[in-house]
Amino acid sequence: MAQDPAPARRASDRGRYGRLSRERVLASALDLVDREGLSALSMRRLGAELGVEAMALYRYAASKDALLDGLVEALYLELEQRLAAAPADAADAGAPEWRTGLHRVARATYDVCLAHPRAVPLLSTRMLAVPLARRPLAVLKDHERVFALLGQAGLDGARAATVFRAFTAWLLGYVSVELRPMVDNPDEPDPAFRLGLHRMPPQELPVLRAAAPALAEPGGPEGLAAGLDALLDRLVGTA
Repeated sequence: MAQDPAPARRASDRGRYGRLSRERVLASALDLVDREGLSALSMRRLGAELGVEAMALYRYAASKDALLDGLVEALYLELEQRLAAAPADAADAGAPEWRTGLHRVARATYDVCLAHPRAVPLLSTRMLAVPLARRPLAVLKDHERVFALLGQAGLDGARAATVFRAFTAWLLGYVSVELRPMVDNPDEPDPAFRLGLHRMPPQELPVLRAAAPALAEPGGPEGLAAGLDALLDRLVGTA
């Protein structure tokens, strides 16, 4: 007797929150990762969160990799929502529209990443695994948005691609450094012990030990903006 090629179709997709949808599945997956990290995410665990059998989830994500790509999609959809809701910064009223637009994209991306720090590694790891044309539409729309802003700056072709790479590298690199844990013992009142400087040999790491207290302070959106302006001044110009 032939085996059913699609057993997932028999699994009910009506859980404790009602009938599932792709949006509900991805939102629950992102919430699980926010609470417990990427290592906690599995079809079985997500099914338990939603009150359905794991097989029911394959209607909405065909594999674990597809689910991870869905989380990237969810992050970029949140980025779109933030951009739609965020007014233009009055302080940038005198700046060219393209530059203000890039700053808005950078700041909104920063805010999304700080809201979901445990999902941030996917912005690098999944992009290393997924070719351009197979990335979620929300990701491609973000790429389109940045290239359109660079077009407003008078860039196209190879120059636009160069600045796009630099913009993306600065943005994701800055966020990655910003989210790196720095505190060794949060319950320790002494700053040196709080940072664990006693674990770093002073003879071999004198400069790093001296810089550690400043490095432990987040750069914040101000640091992001300052670095982006320096990059754009160098690659595009101030006009």
